[in-house]
Amino acid sequence: MATQIQINQTILELTQGDITQEETDAIVNAANSSLLGGGGVDGAIHRAAGSQLLAETSQLGGCKTGDAKLTKGYRLKAKYVIHGVGPIYRAKDPHVSKMLASVYQRSLEIATAHQLVSIAFPAISTGIYGYPMQEAAEISLKTVISFLENNTQLKLVRFVLFTDDALRVFEEKLSRLI
Repeated sequence: MATQIQINQTILELTQGDITQEETDAIVNAANSSLLGGGGVDGAIHRAAGSQLLAETSQLGGCKTGDAKLTKGYRLKAKYVIHGVGPIYRAKDPHVSKMLASVYQRSLEIATAHQLVSIAFPAISTGIYGYPMQEAAEISLKTVISFLENNTQLKLVRFVLFTDDALRVFEEKLSRLI
């Protein structure tokens, strides 16, 4: 069962599932800076999209942490993949939270620049990059809510969390933010 709230013209939704199965205009890949695939969400998206995705990402020259780049979705149900590079977590580094917020902001900016109306996010940087789920949920939700309060083009922003535990953390944070 998905949790939904409305912000302006946009439905913000939290659900548990597999982001590679999303039929939104774009899915966001928790990519590494090479954009050449990896483990976790990144590897799953590359496997599901097929070799054409790697062929395209290899032409992009990588991507800086906190930024994002757009490719086609190839064999995915989503038309596009926005490859967002989140930070590796370092507890005492004040730039880490800014970089995490930036990757969500840039992904939303890219989606609106390409006239997309729906986007699905994973919990960026919470896997091998070690970002604590509680902190990541708060940063990502605050960033998305702030963007949606000032932008009405997107009709659906969905967080697709891989585990029930991650979904519960995001639901708890969302309930405190609204």
